[in-house]
Amino acid sequence: MHIAVSDYPGLAVAAFRTSFPAPLAETETPEAVTDLLSLGADAPLARDEDVRMAVRDLLRARGYKPTGRGKPASEYLVKAAEGGFLGPINAAVDACNAVSLHSGLPISVVSLDRAAAPFRIASGEPGDAYVFNASGHEIKLDGLLCLFDASGPCANPVRDSQRTKTHDATRETLSILWAPEAHTEQLNEATAWYRSLLGASGAQTEVVGITAGA
Repeated sequence: MHIAVSDYPGLAVAAFRTSFPAPLAETETPEAVTDLLSLGADAPLARDEDVRMAVRDLLRARGYKPTGRGKPASEYLVKAAEGGFLGPINAAVDACNAVSLHSGLPISVVSLDRAAAPFRIASGEPGDAYVFNASGHEIKLDGLLCLFDASGPCANPVRDSQRTKTHDATRETLSILWAPEAHTEQLNEATAWYRSLLGASGAQTEVVGITAGA
């Protein structure tokens, strides 16, 4: 598997594939991971204002406005944790949320039984949109950095598509970590930590290649 990345100013991205030993409904999230779903948890990474602003600037590069309901997913997690609403979902999402919360980097998780190659990363075009929750709410993708599969856009640093979200039967996922080039060290450390948390659930991870696309 590989992902083709179109020219996008200031983007650094990491991707890996995860295989779980059983469906997510049968995979327990370790307590050490659920404990990280708190702002005060002892974590090896710390979000800061420089990262938060750099992520927002990254999303502005093609005209998207990352404010209000369109802010990066990592900022949503902070608000949820502050309000006491950030709880466990499944082993794949819990590890993702823990790393995103503490690193300040938005992360996407796609269920690979609901997505199909080829994969690419590019900006959304005018008129692009997808449903992001079970209630049928849509996010407009004009100018927003997105992961596309064979059927169209399916994830981004703000809200992932309902079409390819994890579910009880998921056994393989694709994770995308979105970062500004100026914070590549944070990206690398977050990726390594994320993979180690998934390993604690018995999962195996494999780096996905990133290539330059058109």
